[in-house]
Amino acid sequence: MSQEKSQKIGKGGLSALIISSAIGTGIFGLMSQLAAAASPGSAIVAWVIVDVGFSALVYCLTNLSRERPDLDSGIFAYAGAAAGPLGEFVSGWGYWLASWVSNIAFCTMIMSALGNFIPAFKGGQNLPSILLSCAVVWLITFLVSLGFKSASFVNALVTICKLIPLLVFLIVMFAAFRAGMFTSRFWENVANAGSPFTAKSLFTQIQGSLIYLVFVFVGIEGASVMGSRAKKKSDATFATVLSLIALILIYGFISLLPYGVMTRAQLASLPQPAMSGILARTVGVWGEGLVDTGLIISCLGGLLSWTLLPVETTTLLAQDRLLPGIWSRANRKDAPVFSLVVTAVLETLFLFSFLITSNAYNFASAISSVTALACYAFVSLYEIMYSLKHKKPLGLAMGIVSGVFEILGMAISGWQEVLLLSVCYVPGLALFIYRRRGQIKKGQWAAMIAVCILAAVAITLSCLGIVSV
Repeated sequence: MSQEKSQKIGKGGLSALIISSAIGTGIFGLMSQLAAAASPGSAIVAWVIVDVGFSALVYCLTNLSRERPDLDSGIFAYAGAAAGPLGEFVSGWGYWLASWVSNIAFCTMIMSALGNFIPAFKGGQNLPSILLSCAVVWLITFLVSLGFKSASFVNALVTICKLIPLLVFLIVMFAAFRAGMFTSRFWENVANAGSPFTAKSLFTQIQGSLIYLVFVFVGIEGASVMGSRAKKKSDATFATVLSLIALILIYGFISLLPYGVMTRAQLASLPQPAMSGILARTVGVWGEGLVDTGLIISCLGGLLSWTLLPVETTTLLAQDRLLPGIWSRANRKDAPVFSLVVTAVLETLFLFSFLITSNAYNFASAISSVTALACYAFVSLYEIMYSLKHKKPLGLAMGIVSGVFEILGMAISGWQEVLLLSVCYVPGLALFIYRRRGQIKKGQWAAMIAVCILAAVAITLSCLGIVSV
């Protein structure tokens, strides 16, 4: 068997990659966030909307994979087919940015959970936490440099381990669930006597829920990004569909069952991670320790997944001649070392920024969410274009549903995050111009100038204090 063949990833590895990258820190705190935003009935409606939106996106991903097997550069190839080289670069650069920034969240949560066992790491943003986080980042980088298949195998093991506390939580919630509590004030949309919540319409509750529900699914596209490393195209499709079903069930039950175990007010007042507090009140102190351990394992698995995805992104962009060739240069284990090192250096610098400002994490989280949704929107756009050209009504409908859903998600995120995103594209555009010199068309120049103008506006507004970073 050739070395290239041995580095390919199968159905199990791809499925584990998706589930591990999607199940990160959000699932451990989703219960209190959802309870603060919505009643059980409103939360269910919000879940239906999110499930439909991501199901439509998965249909687009799997359908395009089947219809266009020649496009094996992940979701960025679809952006390229829809909007040309610049469109592919914009999608890929944004996804690369969103991916490695997600690792900062994982590092912070790992240290916060570790602080419950070792006081020196309490809070997750002090110097000991930052130093240990840097060590973890470089350890994961070294592991990935040993080869994608070995990293995928470890990721599969981590995924199994981190699902155990989630399974325990589900079993406890099913056992403690009380239907009467769940249906009490099921459609609550006014401030009842003694209620800690202000009056909110059903629409407002659903809107508030979508902010949290949309972003826990980020990572569902992992098999598409890693599609060129799949043993077969059908493996990536199978892994994406299987992971979607698994995530819908896991997220739905974990976030909704607690409404039947504790009151909405109790859930909303829990400190993060909320899952830890729920188990502590239900089964005792050992539940808190189990969740903290699961959180650490979950974040470690997320770190591995979101180290694989960004370096694969830059490799694909370089192979498509959108970034300098050095970004795809691989070692004997077929790992892109330059991209790995650059990404790890940026993560290290970002981690040390916590010593200067506490707002960096919030900025990074917002940017990560908006860029992921923008990447998905390109997929929906190409599905619409392809379906119109080939007269496929089902694909057209799914593309429209998915596109509307993603635009809604970006609108909820806020205009400030979208504006600040333009600043992050300026360094990437410089690399794009260098790699594509002599091949850039007038329309592409106009688009890049527009991005630079937006970046200048964003920086100016930030300096004036109108936009917060």
